[in-house]
Amino acid sequence: MDLIEIDNLFFRRGERVIFDGLSMRIPKGRITAIMGPSGTGKTTLLRIIGGQLKPDSGSVKVDGVDVCSLSRKGLFELRRRMGMLFQSSALFTDLSVFENVAFPLRLHTDIDDDVIRDLSLMKLNAVGLRGARDLMPSQLSGGMARRVALARAIALDPDLLMYDEPFTGQDPIAMGVVLSLIKSLNDALGTTSVLVSHDIHETISIADQIFVISDGQVIGSGTPAELQQHNSERIRQFMNGLPDGPVPFHYPADDLRFDLLGGDA
Repeated sequence: MDLIEIDNLFFRRGERVIFDGLSMRIPKGRITAIMGPSGTGKTTLLRIIGGQLKPDSGSVKVDGVDVCSLSRKGLFELRRRMGMLFQSSALFTDLSVFENVAFPLRLHTDIDDDVIRDLSLMKLNAVGLRGARDLMPSQLSGGMARRVALARAIALDPDLLMYDEPFTGQDPIAMGVVLSLIKSLNDALGTTSVLVSHDIHETISIADQIFVISDGQVIGSGTPAELQQHNSERIRQFMNGLPDGPVPFHYPADDLRFDLLGGDA
């Protein structure tokens, strides 16, 4: 069963077309990766799913609810069922680790402080940072900050977790921890995870399915194994990280001799 249904999505930024009839289905309880070259709108797609941006046309449904037609109140309620791990972690710098995790519980629920305390500590324990609860964000390493942000993202036990470049800037140990957490949390909570990343090796190790987008559309989808053997040279180039191919290494230009020697070339 699909949690997210995207149909014939069109979206522009000024004169630039970001999505040109994009459609995809994201199943419940699985880890789905959205990949593609830089500038293809992967993060923009997460923002549209979360209702932060509205498309020019097309529909986006989360669990049967049309995100684009929701009122402010309806959107607020839907977002209670979503968790978002931002690329920058986006922790509140003036709040402690504990208060960062407790924040969505205080904002979206009216449960007692004792329950908020217990839930926040449980989420921090899940990411291995219960002992860091009194630290401030400025005292955290990049990997620790990402894990605190993940604890905050799962504070409300969301149905949908969205990850925007979760491996960027992580050392190998921190990256391994984040990979393990994404997989284990998805399995333990039965959450639907949508992951945007450029890190092919790490992503294919945990993703159940991958969508590759380019030029405003889905150009390929399937399991990691299926995409690595895809009959499209363009997809194989991306999946294997080849520097040249259908997407050329050189930006279009005149012959180098004309630039170096002028009209005598």
